[in-house]
Amino acid sequence: MERRIRRLGIVLLVCFAALFVQLNNIQVLKASGLANSPNNPRIQDIARSQPRGDILSSNGVVLASSVPSTGYYKYQRTYNPATATLFSQIVGYDTIFGTRTGVEAEYNSFLQSHTRPARTLRDLLINRTTTDNVTLTINSQLQLEVAGVVEGINQNGSAPSAAATVINVKTGAIEAMYGRPTFNPQPLASQNTAVVNYAYAALNPNSGSSPLVSRAYQRGYAPGSTFKTVTSSAVYDHQPALAKVDYPVARCVPLPQSNLPVCNYSIAPGVHEACGGTILVTLPESCDIAFAQMGMALGGPALTAEAQAFGFNQRIPIDLPDVAVSSFPSGPSFDANKPSQAYSAFGQQNVVATTLQMVLVTAGIANQGVIMTPHVMQEIRDSQGNLVETYRPHPWLTATTPFTASAVTSLMQGVVTQPGGTAYGVFPPQWNVAAKTGTAETGPNAALTNDWMVAFAPANDPKVAVAVVVPNQPGSATGAATSGPPTKAILGYALAATP
Repeated sequence: MERRIRRLGIVLLVCFAALFVQLNNIQVLKASGLANSPNNPRIQDIARSQPRGDILSSNGVVLASSVPSTGYYKYQRTYNPATATLFSQIVGYDTIFGTRTGVEAEYNSFLQSHTRPARTLRDLLINRTTTDNVTLTINSQLQLEVAGVVEGINQNGSAPSAAATVINVKTGAIEAMYGRPTFNPQPLASQNTAVVNYAYAALNPNSGSSPLVSRAYQRGYAPGSTFKTVTSSAVYDHQPALAKVDYPVARCVPLPQSNLPVCNYSIAPGVHEACGGTILVTLPESCDIAFAQMGMALGGPALTAEAQAFGFNQRIPIDLPDVAVSSFPSGPSFDANKPSQAYSAFGQQNVVATTLQMVLVTAGIANQGVIMTPHVMQEIRDSQGNLVETYRPHPWLTATTPFTASAVTSLMQGVVTQPGGTAYGVFPPQWNVAAKTGTAETGPNAALTNDWMVAFAPANDPKVAVAVVVPNQPGSATGAATSGPPTKAILGYALAATP
């Protein structure tokens, strides 16, 4: 009997000790996390008993604001109906469950009610509770124009997805960024949980076609020949002698380690374009076989190093959450695989890029090899209009040298000005555009292509860079027919809007 009592006492002591440990774990170690968890109803009650700061476009249009509510919470988050779908993938949304995306998430600490730090003795005696307003770098008019162009690509229903990004090459400011499809965030901000759940389910978040994923910066595509700008830079940076190699004119060339040749783009069923020459000709004409041979001559380490110098294989430090990482092959298996090097050199096989990534590549070439850190925040002011924070432009990467950037700029100008250039005649001569087209075969039996164009202007004093992608199009030779007209329209709007 005594043994049983002793055992029971030990069990009770262990239970008491476990209870003591758990209470301390909850009340001490996890107290802060539980108290500030977005799943804590008290947090939501407190947050929505105060207004939330506004989000504005660079030209002063209010994109998101809080208004008094007669519902359970005192304030309702409201998205300007005139701009809600235009900015939804940038501004994001704020739900009653504490789920936030976009700028709403990135700058939540400023937007939510908070206590402003005391700067003077007087501040200690007054109420310092405030919210801050975030002004973006994006002009609502330019965003509207870019969205109109991207939506217009789908007039015949053949382009359910498309995206465009515009950046100021000297500051890194995102001037417009729009991906199709988009969505209206207002139902997600409802105070009715059933409405929020229904709206979220209708947006099909787990599908590949969900508009909650931006095609501009959260979804990547094979960049095709637009990647030749990076390979060209690798030539000048790693093996300048390759720039003088005169590749024989051909339609296809054999590949080592493979029974299949690599061929240029098709100009008719079963017929491939014939091309060749030095890089002065092969970049403007977008000659795949020449760049395949350059890629194999450069080798895996040089190609990978150049791609990573331009931002591949790393998170782009833009002030938005959930940015997709653009990828380029690396490692010993790639270094030894000549066919993979050949195809990767012109942006196919395992190369994936967002329009944000490709516009940064283009901006880096335009800005003498320096890629400025991209950003969407211009400034933050408190509810009294006092400046809290302003964005100070700074470099992200030095991708290449001014010499290489200048050389590749000349090649990209040839794409537009040379009669054989794949963007010849697309842009007015007075714009002085440097550009590169691209297609990447995709889909079953490579029947579809991702059609791209990147461009910047003026080439002698660049202001803006543009990247446009129209995925999964009927097989295209160079991509210019599909992506050229929207790139021209967007670049024209951007040049007019940029001082």
